Order: sequence, then C-alpha cells, then structure tokens
Amino acid sequence: MQFDLPPGARGGTDLRWTLFVQPPAPSISTIGHMRKRINTLINANLRYTFGQ
Repeated sequence: MQFDLPPGARGGTDLRWTLFVQPPAPSISTIGHMRKRINTLINANLRYTFGQ
C-alpha cells in the first residue's frame, strides 16, 4: 500500500492511498470489499481516534 499526501485544493493536505496487488487482479466484487474495508480502517477509524 502506498500513501500520498498532496496539497489540498483549499489548503491543508489530501490523503490518497493506492493498494498494489500481485497478478492476477482480484474480481470486481473483491476489489469493492477491499476498498470499503481499507476506507473504514484508514478514514473512519482515524476520525474516531481524533474524536470527530
């Protein structure tokens, strides 16, 4: 997994993550599940940590 922190459009910083997998690529269903799970782990849990 790679995290990028580019400058935000209105100041601040954006967070972008990229998940790299070995071929063959997972199914569309598996990709959707992985994307949802990673978003929860990174975004939702991080907000809860800071009380937002």
